[in-house]
Amino acid sequence: MKRRNTPSKEAILNLLANTKKAMSHDAIEDKLTIDIDRATIYRVLNRFCDDGLVHRIVAEDGKQYFAVCMKCDESKLVANHFHFRCTSCQTIECLPTPVHFSIPEGYQVENVNCVLTGLCNECSSDQKGL
Repeated sequence: MKRRNTPSKEAILNLLANTKKAMSHDAIEDKLTIDIDRATIYRVLNRFCDDGLVHRIVAEDGKQYFAVCMKCDESKLVANHFHFRCTSCQTIECLPTPVHFSIPEGYQVENVNCVLTGLCNECSSDQKGL
């Protein structure tokens, strides 16, 4: 079903695409240049997730982040890919290559929601230069 484009949808999608990193609902609300109520932002983000324009990342603290995947090849990316949250710069990004893990025999994985936490490549490089 074709959805109608609205100023709210356009503003939220442009913000996520131009920011090039995952953002929480609060961060999106703070950075928007037009006035959109909280419920509309949630509704738009959920529709974007349903339509595959944006994906939802649930961090280890339970907070939800939303991102247009900019660093990865969407055609090669599985829906259940891993993300990385940097404890220094606070960014959340899609990991561009698969992360391999194993589970005990007899278990069958149907969904993966994983955020690895530590220092991103950039922050790790900055610390090496100290």
